[in-house]
Amino acid sequence: MNTFATHCKFRWKNLNIPTSIRRECFSASDKTAFAVGAMVWGSVEGFAVWPGLVEELTRLKNGDTLCKVAWFGDGMISEVRLRIDCVMCSVLDSSIVSPVFVFNPQDFCLSCGTGRVEIFHPLFEGSLCLKCKDNFTETLYRYDDDGYQSYCTVCCAGLEVILCGNDSCCRSFCVDCVDILVGNGTFDQLKDLDPWICYLCAPEKSSGALKPRHDWSIRVQEFFANNSAMEFEPHRVYPAIPANMRRPIRVLSLFDGISTGYLVLKDLGFKVEKYVASEVDDESIAVSMVNHDGKITQVDDVRRITKKHIEKWGPFDLLIGGSPCNDLSIVNPARKGLFEGTGRLFFDYYRLLNVMKPKEGDPRPFFWLFENVVFMNNRDKADICRFLECNPVLVDAVKVSPAHRARYFWGNLPGMNRPIIASQNDKLTLQECLEPGRTAKYVKVRTITTRSNSLKQGANDRHFPISMNGKDDGIWITEMEKIFGFPKHYTDVKNMGRNQRQKVLGKSWSVPVIRHLFAPLKDYFACDEVLSKCGEL
Repeated sequence: MNTFATHCKFRWKNLNIPTSIRRECFSASDKTAFAVGAMVWGSVEGFAVWPGLVEELTRLKNGDTLCKVAWFGDGMISEVRLRIDCVMCSVLDSSIVSPVFVFNPQDFCLSCGTGRVEIFHPLFEGSLCLKCKDNFTETLYRYDDDGYQSYCTVCCAGLEVILCGNDSCCRSFCVDCVDILVGNGTFDQLKDLDPWICYLCAPEKSSGALKPRHDWSIRVQEFFANNSAMEFEPHRVYPAIPANMRRPIRVLSLFDGISTGYLVLKDLGFKVEKYVASEVDDESIAVSMVNHDGKITQVDDVRRITKKHIEKWGPFDLLIGGSPCNDLSIVNPARKGLFEGTGRLFFDYYRLLNVMKPKEGDPRPFFWLFENVVFMNNRDKADICRFLECNPVLVDAVKVSPAHRARYFWGNLPGMNRPIIASQNDKLTLQECLEPGRTAKYVKVRTITTRSNSLKQGANDRHFPISMNGKDDGIWITEMEKIFGFPKHYTDVKNMGRNQRQKVLGKSWSVPVIRHLFAPLKDYFACDEVLSKCGEL
């Protein structure tokens, strides 16, 4: 098997940096020391800096040192003469002189090399400039049909990338980042490794200037929590309600799907006085009605709900919903954005949120939650933030389930930005969700969508995730329900087929993620005594 073909893919991008670059020469003192393999940075006409590696050092008869520097990207090589006063570069006019400086990764954008940095790089020691930060936020959680990142983990771009061979990892690294930050020729060496384990999965193998942060999982959360240029006033904080004064919760769920919200509230032991759901998909409505014994009130299309309806059904304590993502997701090349197609349904959520908010002076607690995909463009995200007057938190279900599912959540729920931690009963590996006699070939699986191919793993969807009786097999629907956190056979209604059941699951929320977000509401609303696993109160 050709390892490179298995673990690598090719992609073209529009480069903003010209391929022929005029480099200024260095100025060095006799105390300046370079070693073969060391990274150096030189000024570039029109840009701040450009990286290169010292390939060879030659001591000349006159005492000078000739340093051969290979510049990344265009394959040009400069012979740099180190002297007390200046360094002569063979490709440049010697009249141009600029200082040599010590490389500090925090001072440069790891993506483009500029010194005009804006924010820390969340995964590796270093920084990002404003332009690369925006690109990073849009593409870090964008995945191709093969389940791997569409672009490089370091720079979120890349002409040619190598894929991590860890079954549970979906990361890719481009030739430029590997050769520039680790060492020239490293990418070609990695192509011969099968499997190659990436620097985040095996940080002890990192070298050169590409050094993973030990706390990168926390840094990612901080990065996405603070990546908006807008600052907002904090939401109103409601004091906890004394236990003897708490009453049952009343909920309006827009784009309700298969009623994940109601299921989680009952699992947490909340007394639900009223749960009104707006949903237009017949299969999803059937799943909700069958599983919850008609305790959910199904109402009209969200676009037809008016202030009079809210006054008739309410007041409500909690508004939840996640409008359709098809026209927001950058994975969809035909997306229409926030102001066209299904993207406009966000404004119905916003409209009803403003109708439902308590008036000034009303002390009753009111909470709301809005969800959507991470891989939307920054313009649409900024518009949502501007209307909702807050920045989102990013929560990935992979921390509490066997599947990746990164989502943005806006809202005023208490403690939304706290770290998500798995509970004792959460199933964290694929094996824990399988029926007897079946063996998982992967610990985690990629994001499950409405597409049947999303159930396969690896490049080009070629790998089945499960083995049974010595044969490869796909994920059964009952197993998929467990991956999402639903009870077994939750979607087994209305004689629905496999594809229909996957469709309603693929559009749903992850149960343990919503449990994490809803849990703090127990300080505000009445709860039943919940039986433990041992049957004790």
